[in-house]
Amino acid sequence: MSIRPVTITGEPVLHHRAVEVEAFDDELRTLVEDMYETMDAAHGVGLAATQVGVGLRLYTYHFPNEDDVPERGVVINPQLTLSKVSGAEPDPDEETEGCLSVPGLSYPLKRAEWARVKGYDVDGNPLEFEATGWFARVMQHEYDHLDGKLYVDRLNDRWGKRARKQVKKEGWGVPGLTWLPGTDPDPFGH
Repeated sequence: MSIRPVTITGEPVLHHRAVEVEAFDDELRTLVEDMYETMDAAHGVGLAATQVGVGLRLYTYHFPNEDDVPERGVVINPQLTLSKVSGAEPDPDEETEGCLSVPGLSYPLKRAEWARVKGYDVDGNPLEFEATGWFARVMQHEYDHLDGKLYVDRLNDRWGKRARKQVKKEGWGVPGLTWLPGTDPDPFGH
């Protein structure tokens, strides 16, 4: 197992749809173990394969929940069904997200309060569960990565403008930028 560098917005793999996993083999198991180690070192609640430079449709998560779902897992080739997203303004105190690929920044975003998640585990066994509240938010956030979207791409005009300005100020938005959890300073101050 090893910690992998986390890609920063602007890296092409983050902005293209990932491809389906076809082989449930030792190479996949190694990737998943590396993703767990990277997610843990980064103090993340989720990590998509695209965030470690791999264009495959899978993500890991570690999030305590009240949905009777193990708090740590992997979802491979996920499918999400969502409840309706409210059209109200996001609450900056209750609905603010961050992302390891937009390190150190966070902005308010509305998400669906419920998600049905279908996919496969690392051995190719089918899995299906429901997620609510913040756990549903984590599932949506990671799933978006697999479709080439970052949470900042979904922000409303007010917050999106601020995010774009900060990304530009940081010098991001170009290929080749990464940070290494456990080695580089923690951008979220954990």
